[in-house]
Amino acid sequence: MQNASNSIIQPAGFYIVALSSMSYSNIYVMFLTVVYVITVTCNVFLITIIFYDHRLHVPKFMAVGNLALVDLILSTSLVPGMIKTYILLDNFVPFKLCLLQMYTYYTFLSLEPFSLCILSYDRFIAICFPLRQESINTNSRMAYLISAVWFFSIVIILYAVTSIPTLSFCGSLEVHSYFCDYAPVLVLACGDTTPQWNYATALTMLFITVPLVFIFLTYIGILTAVFRMKNHQSRYKALATCTEHLILVALFFIPIVIIFSFTFFGIIWNPNVGLVSLCLSSLLTPCVNPILYSLKTKEIRSRIHSLLTQRLSVHPLRNRQGLFMEGKMNTTKYGDILNENLV
Repeated sequence: MQNASNSIIQPAGFYIVALSSMSYSNIYVMFLTVVYVITVTCNVFLITIIFYDHRLHVPKFMAVGNLALVDLILSTSLVPGMIKTYILLDNFVPFKLCLLQMYTYYTFLSLEPFSLCILSYDRFIAICFPLRQESINTNSRMAYLISAVWFFSIVIILYAVTSIPTLSFCGSLEVHSYFCDYAPVLVLACGDTTPQWNYATALTMLFITVPLVFIFLTYIGILTAVFRMKNHQSRYKALATCTEHLILVALFFIPIVIIFSFTFFGIIWNPNVGLVSLCLSSLLTPCVNPILYSLKTKEIRSRIHSLLTQRLSVHPLRNRQGLFMEGKMNTTKYGDILNENLV
């Protein structure tokens, strides 16, 4: 479709063609669908626990809930579209829907590293300033911090995506990616796209270097505070609270840094390998995050235990006094043992 007023040619939509040549691409997408179901289930469960349990309304779990919400929307921006393309075999995406998917994906992809920075900041305050933690890292300050990174990502990505409709597309409409990706769509545009490429490059550097530098500096401070501790048990406990966060940082950044470095230095490799790596990086981290914070965090485990024991206490054999009392005693003993292990 052509706009006569400014001679901008906008297509009806684009065709997603990447991974089509890869063997068993439908099986790969089915695997990602299973990952997505786990991601949605675990993140919704984690958000629900944090939302309804007032004891978890503290800065740390505000940051955890924020990351869970970002992960949930990030995964949803990708997987349903991939199911439509590779399993239902409908690879056409209307122009406006393409822009919406592009905007949603990159907004929440940019929120991911900043959300990891917020968790890093929380650990830094908790370990380096334990006596002043409650006065420095309050709920209101954490809410302001989360709101600030959301506002920043929403605005900065909006400018990038809204530049796409100002371009003309007069050639191929085949997008060589697994979704309506910014760079593969930009390649299809006619005319000068230098401003868009410069802006995209600057954003890529911003979203990789700034969070990595911030996380690195916070952990320098954390390690400095830890090695000043005289008690070895205190050192171990302090470092143990950071393990799940470091795993998430590694899962998210390592594939992105490797692929970006290969592309930047012009190293030639199979394009499907890069696309699969980026896809896994975008979808595995949202899946791993709630599992780590559900199974490794003492507060979340204790809340899950409380919910389970409350359910078990309402037993259908309540009218059988002997069995009910015996089950209640066993549940109490089990709860006492578990609580001792969590301390």
